Order: sequence, then C-alpha cells, then structure tokens
Amino acid sequence: MSYKSLDAISSADIAALGLPSEVADQFHQSLSEIVRNYGPATPETWRQISNQLLAPELPFSLHQTMYYGCYRDFGPDPPAWIPDPERVASTNVGKLLERRGKEFLGPRYKDPISSFLEFQEFSVSNPEIHIGGNECVIFGASTMYFTGGLVASRRSMATCAHLNPARNCLSLNGNRTLDDVMIVWRDEGEDKLPLKKMTLDELRTEVWLVAYALESIGLDKGSAIAIDMPMDVNSVVIYLAIVLAGAEATLGEVMDDHRMIIASRLARLYGDKTMEAQDLYLEASY
Repeated sequence: MSYKSLDAISSADIAALGLPSEVADQFHQSLSEIVRNYGPATPETWRQISNQLLAPELPFSLHQTMYYGCYRDFGPDPPAWIPDPERVASTNVGKLLERRGKEFLGPRYKDPISSFLEFQEFSVSNPEIHIGGNECVIFGASTMYFTGGLVASRRSMATCAHLNPARNCLSLNGNRTLDDVMIVWRDEGEDKLPLKKMTLDELRTEVWLVAYALESIGLDKGSAIAIDMPMDVNSVVIYLAIVLAGAEATLGEVMDDHRMIIASRLARLYGDKTMEAQDLYLEASY
C-alpha cells in the first residue's frame, strides 16, 4: 500500500479512516502545524505526532498513515522505535556523550542520539579513551592503566583487560549508595506477605561471603560451577558470587530426586568442578 507524505494528507483523507469530519478537521489542523514547524519527514515530526496527536482509541489505520507518511522515503525498513532524548540523556552512554562528546568527536558531535553511530565507531577505534577510568575494567599489568594515552598496543590492552559484571553490580558510584534497594522479591507461598527487599550493603555482604567460600576451595579462574536451584534470591546471590570469584556459572533447575543424575550430566557437558544446590524443595499442586 502506498501512503501519502504528511504534507499531502488532507482532512478528507483523515475522515476516510473513520474519524468524524469535525475531529478530522481538528486533527488535520494540528498535523499541518507540526509539519510547518518540523518538516514532513523528520524524527521530531513523528515524535510530536505520536505524543501530541495519536492516542490508543484512534483507528489503527490512522496510526499507520501517520507513521508511514512520515517515513515513506526512509526505505524498506523504517525505524521501529525512536529513543526519547530525555531518556537517552539519562543512560550511561548518554551522560558520557553529553559530558565528553565534543572532546571525542569534535565538531561532528551533535547530541547523544544523532552522534551515536559515530561514537560507536570512535569507541572501537579508540578503546583506551572509551573505557579509560572505568573502575570495573581490570588490567593484567599496572602499566596498562590509561592516563591520557596508550602505553602499549591496543591489541596488548585487549588481551590483558577483563570486565567483571558482578563487581560492577556491587560497586558504589555517584548514583548508588549502600542503602539503595537492589533486589525486590516475594517467596513462594507468601503471596499475602509484604515484598522483601535487599539493599546494596546486604547484597554485597551475602555475595562476598559466598565468593570468599568459593575462593577458599582453590578453584582455578574460569572453572565452571553448576547452580542446581530454583531461580530465587539465593540463586541471584550465588550467581553473582560465582562471577565475582572469576568462575563461570552453568544454570539448571531440577527436582531433588534427580539432582545427582543431572549434576553428573552437567559435569560431563560443562566440566563443572562443583555445584551449588538447595537442601529443601517445596512442591505445590496446581
């Protein structure tokens, strides 16, 4: 189906989609104002239309006419989602670009959305600038810390650096304090009880306790550890502890009477060195 461009749509076209004539006239008037202010085919045009004009109760055919009218010349694959500038600015990459975008890209920098692809290329070509100062990136040699430029080849940097996501989850930063709630959950069979919460301070204590226990076993870095438990808060703690200790987690949820069989299979498949399991399972009939 061929759609008209937004500046070619008339009030009669809108009424033909199922709107009363008076409503169609008002809609067309507002649409014409948006087109005058932002053009007939720009991301801001669609943002204004979707925020100011369209509503769930309006015919779906009208939504299609507006969308494809705006992006009729975009190509065979128009964007499925357009990021909101305010939400983009609140992301880690958005904050980084607002703070150092001009330093990274020079006069090519416009805003976090428009300049994202250029920044993506820049970060691949200049990884030392992109990740420098990230407290969760650990380098194999002290001379690999960046203080304004590379002191070794980028290839050497890539091979001796690693990122521990569990450490990132447990680290303090400008937006996270020890009192912040990290996990909210409700145990099975306690539907009428209040939600349970775990702060960052409590989560760090639990994770560190398990991580230290794993390290005391003497497992090599990268060892596979199976988690044979229901996916509850304890599994989250154990998973983070395994990653924090430098091991790798393999997940599986099995019933108690099959535990040893599944454990042996996991060991053969993944070379698991140990297994975290729950001592008691509560079964319910539905």
